[in-house]
Amino acid sequence: MNPFFSNLSGKKLILASNSPRRQELLKGLEVEFDVRVNSVDETIPKDLRAEYVAAYLSKLKSESFKGQLAENEILITSDTVVIENGHVLGKPNTEEEAFDMLKSISGSTHTVMTAVTIRDIFRQITLEDETIVTFRFLEEEEIWHYIHQYKPMDKAGAYGIQEWIGFIGVEKIEGSYYNVMGFPLHLVYAQLKKW
Repeated sequence: MNPFFSNLSGKKLILASNSPRRQELLKGLEVEFDVRVNSVDETIPKDLRAEYVAAYLSKLKSESFKGQLAENEILITSDTVVIENGHVLGKPNTEEEAFDMLKSISGSTHTVMTAVTIRDIFRQITLEDETIVTFRFLEEEEIWHYIHQYKPMDKAGAYGIQEWIGFIGVEKIEGSYYNVMGFPLHLVYAQLKKW
């Protein structure tokens, strides 16, 4: 266990995410954790503004564990959304959807918002982070190459910044790189230190 988390002695961390990226990033904080995931209906209310969606979904995932946590367990849930012109770009269902999403963010700037909810049986807190990402203009052949080679169907906005499309496409980011990967580690670290 990381020496900066001495306050967590005797506690058990649970990460409620099947995302290999989130699991890899949390391991990077030098903490031990189990992965436990509940199935949640992630339908977004129609009147919910785009900037509130990540927090809504993160809390929804957290709420699904009510009554399931032991006294020594700390649960971490998270959700990431890509927002372009006020609209949420979720995970694509088809390659054509992925193409349309990447085409829409090509040559423009969009926002990535991640919310992380941390809870135990006594309290709950939701942290949010925002990163502004600018893509250069992507050729259609580049977009299709990425979709066929990297299968980004499990990624918000149909891309992973840590993959080929990020290497060749991202011109500028303002904010946390790890937030774009789906886990604002600096916020999680600071919160766990004082939990």
